[in-house]
Amino acid sequence: MNIPKKAKAVILAAGKGTRMKSDKPKVLHEIFNKPLLGYVVDAAQNSNLIDFSYIIVGHCAEEVQDFCQKYYPQTTTCKLQSPQLGTGHAVSFVIEDLKGYKGEVVVLCGDTPLIKAKTLENFITTHRKNNADLTVMSAIFENPTNYGRIIRDNNGIKAIVEEKDATFEQKAVKEINAGIYCINWEKIAPAFKELKNDNAQGEYYITDIVKWAVEKGLKTNSFILENNYEIFGINSKAHLAQATKILNDETIQKHLENGVQIVDPQSTWISPETQISTDTIILPNVYITGKNKIGKNCKIGPFAHIRGDVEIGDYVKIGNFVELKKSSIKSHTNVCHLSYVGDSEIGSGCNIGAGTITANYNPITKVKSKTIIKNGANTGSNSVIVAPVVMEENANLAAGSVLTKNLDKNALGLTRSALRIIQNWVKNK
Repeated sequence: MNIPKKAKAVILAAGKGTRMKSDKPKVLHEIFNKPLLGYVVDAAQNSNLIDFSYIIVGHCAEEVQDFCQKYYPQTTTCKLQSPQLGTGHAVSFVIEDLKGYKGEVVVLCGDTPLIKAKTLENFITTHRKNNADLTVMSAIFENPTNYGRIIRDNNGIKAIVEEKDATFEQKAVKEINAGIYCINWEKIAPAFKELKNDNAQGEYYITDIVKWAVEKGLKTNSFILENNYEIFGINSKAHLAQATKILNDETIQKHLENGVQIVDPQSTWISPETQISTDTIILPNVYITGKNKIGKNCKIGPFAHIRGDVEIGDYVKIGNFVELKKSSIKSHTNVCHLSYVGDSEIGSGCNIGAGTITANYNPITKVKSKTIIKNGANTGSNSVIVAPVVMEENANLAAGSVLTKNLDKNALGLTRSALRIIQNWVKNK
């Protein structure tokens, strides 16, 4: 079997994002607790045809670099664009790193979190099948305002013209530039040293590589998107809310089609990385972020919050106002209401009473510790488990107790003070 050669990605992430009105760099704004840039890097990596990404940073460069180093240390490197003189100028910062490279480079935008890995795979595959030197991703918009227009002649794509530089006739064109390019690096790389900045913004546009390629007699091609929302760019908090809704609607539809019952899709929010098995019921006002795995025949909510790195077995009940994070809960266990479970392992057949708290964080040492509750163990209402601690099989923690030591198998933990009753207290008062 022939293994396809992997391309490189260049992801443009240097912009300030002024309209976000935020001190945080635009590409680090989050959807379901995941930065926009993370969605783009993941799409590139999951396409199976891109093995490494160059992240072009500028505004708040250190913050973006820290994110990449923490989450993608093996598959990304950051290149500082300073000063920032346009998109074409940005790509030029990888020329030295890619000296002698003869494969494809896919140029992406770090603020388009809805782009799909499958779309990028089809994009690169189409580029290769057409033996193109440059392929531009495009889309057909009925209202193309603010987008660069694809200008064609009888031989194909002739140029891309930014709206601010377009003539009246060019503004009437409905095929727009999606801002994503697949280029044969060896042939197109010289363009980035020859771009001109004689435009309204005085910048070096990456779009001008199309005109450059045509003048050199190279083969240019376009790839028209099926789903235009995939190139939705985030430029404001309103855009961020729109993109979140689009992603959530798509995720919920996928789960409905796969046999998950979602009682009220309008009030339910589920991250795209969350896996849910068949016949599980998601009740209203559930909010799920991060990467999670939920088994079959579970009942989640209403008003439950799952914060990521949670694995839930089959036939588990997560009830009203329960918050979970970084925990595993095995089959036939109930965490019914008003409880917080973090950094914990809970076995099968357990019952976590209302108001149970796993106290996992030490505010003095800043250390988070683990709670382990083994099969068949139970906690009473309003109990606190101060980690690190282990409740062995079938152990019970009495209501209102605070557990600070390991609890043996079949043992009862009880820290309540003796009940005192004062007769006629109310009457005397």
